[in-house]
Amino acid sequence: MLMPTQSFRIIRQLAVLLLLGSLLSGCGINNIPRYDEQVKSAWSQVENQYQRRADLIPNLVETVKGFARQEQETLTAVVEARARATSIQITVDDLDDPAKMRAFEQAQAQLTGALSRLMAVSERYPDLKSNQNFLALQSQLEGTENRIAVARRDYIAAVQQYNTEIRTFPGRIWHTLMYSDMPIRENFQATSDNAEQAPQVRFE
Repeated sequence: MLMPTQSFRIIRQLAVLLLLGSLLSGCGINNIPRYDEQVKSAWSQVENQYQRRADLIPNLVETVKGFARQEQETLTAVVEARARATSIQITVDDLDDPAKMRAFEQAQAQLTGALSRLMAVSERYPDLKSNQNFLALQSQLEGTENRIAVARRDYIAAVQQYNTEIRTFPGRIWHTLMYSDMPIRENFQATSDNAEQAPQVRFE
């Protein structure tokens, strides 16, 4: 059985631990892992939207092929660009690898360009432009491009918040003491001179 003084000592130690935990939490000790999880979550959304676009492409290609078989070069370019884009997978462990990030971005940019050329083909085929299946796929593609833009924007913001935290006080201290294995994260870079412009996939 504990003596009153021992009980008091244990209670006092627990109170000190709780107080220290509260103070450390308020000082941002958990910010770095929390922001890192936000980066990972945001990246998952980027991948999800790119995958959604990749999933739309086979049906789009088949629909265009039904009306414009002579556009074989454009159709082949889209299929090949899709294959390259889907073959490059970036895991959360690769988010700090500039070479892998650049390869991923370039493959997605090539696919965007090939898709834009494919959509431009529709201008030469009135029957294709009025086909309900094509119009539905075009609408879904437009929505997906918008979602990709939003997902990329959210990822860029999450990376900026994380990188800023580990480079500024007091996050820099916590990073040095407790999270030195968590590196600076790479962010999206412009892959072309007009990268700030959204891809044009709608032709009216």
